[in-house]
Amino acid sequence: MTAAAETYYEKRGLIGTLGRDGLLQIILVANTFIMLAPIVIMVFSAFKTNMEIFQSPFSLPDFTNVANFVKIWTQTNFLRYLANSFIVTGASMVCILTLGTMAAYAIARYQFFGASFILMFFLAGLTLPLKLAIIPLFMLMRDLGILNNQLSLIAVYTAMGLPTTVFIMTGFIRTLPSELEDAARMDGASEARIMWSIMLPLVRPAMVIAGIQNVVPIWNDFFFPLVFIQNDSLKTLPQGLTTFMGEYTTDWGVLFSGLTLSAAPIILIYIMLSRQFINGMTSGAVK
Repeated sequence: MTAAAETYYEKRGLIGTLGRDGLLQIILVANTFIMLAPIVIMVFSAFKTNMEIFQSPFSLPDFTNVANFVKIWTQTNFLRYLANSFIVTGASMVCILTLGTMAAYAIARYQFFGASFILMFFLAGLTLPLKLAIIPLFMLMRDLGILNNQLSLIAVYTAMGLPTTVFIMTGFIRTLPSELEDAARMDGASEARIMWSIMLPLVRPAMVIAGIQNVVPIWNDFFFPLVFIQNDSLKTLPQGLTTFMGEYTTDWGVLFSGLTLSAAPIILIYIMLSRQFINGMTSGAVK
C-alpha cells in the first residue's frame, strides 16, 4: 500500500470517528435539553402568577416575586408533608442500607450452604413488582394494626429496596481483596469490627449508588401513600401536593412552587454525593 493510500485511509478513519463522536454529542445535548426543559419550566412557573403561566409559560419570570413560596410555606400543610417525607424516606433508607449491606456482606464473604439460593431469592424481588400484591399487603397492614401509619410505608419501601441494594452491594464486595479481612483477623479484630472499620469505608461508593437508586422512587412515590395513608397529617409530599389542586380552580403558581421545593432536597443530595456516585459507577472499569 502506498503512502498516499495510507494517508487517505487514515483521513477517512479520522473523519468517520469525528462524525460519530459529533453525532453522539448532538444526541447527548438534545437528551440533556429534553430532560432539563420540564425542570426549568417548573422552576420558572413557581415565580409566576396563574395569568403569567398561561400567557407566557416559557418566559423568564420575576425571581423577586416569592409570593407563591410564602403562601405555600405559611398557608398550607406543606411543612407537615415535607417532614413526613423526610421521616419515611430517611427511616426507609436506614433500614435498606443497614440490612442490605449486612446481607450482601454475608453472601459475598462467607461460604455456607444456601448462599446462592439466598442471593437468587433477593434477585427475584427485582422481577416482581410489589404493586401487584397491593391487596394482600393492605390486608396484612390492617391485621398488623399499622394501617394509616408511617410504619406501613417504611416496611413496604424497605422490602422494595432490599433486592437492588443486595444486588449492588454483593457484586461490589466481591471485588474487594480478602487479604484486608485476613490481616484484620490476624490483628485480633472481631467480625463486627472488620465490617464496621474495614469494609464499610470501602463500600461507601456502592452504598451511595444503592441509596440514590432507592431514595428517588421512595421520595416520589404516590401509590403506596395513597393506599395506606388516609390521615392528612401523615401524608407525604406527592400525596399532599394533590390537595393543592381544586375541583374547579387550581393555583398553579403555588403548586409549582411546592413541586420545586419538593425536588430540591433530592437534587442537593445528588450534587453532594455526585463524586461518590461517579466513583462507584466507574470502580472496576480500570484495573
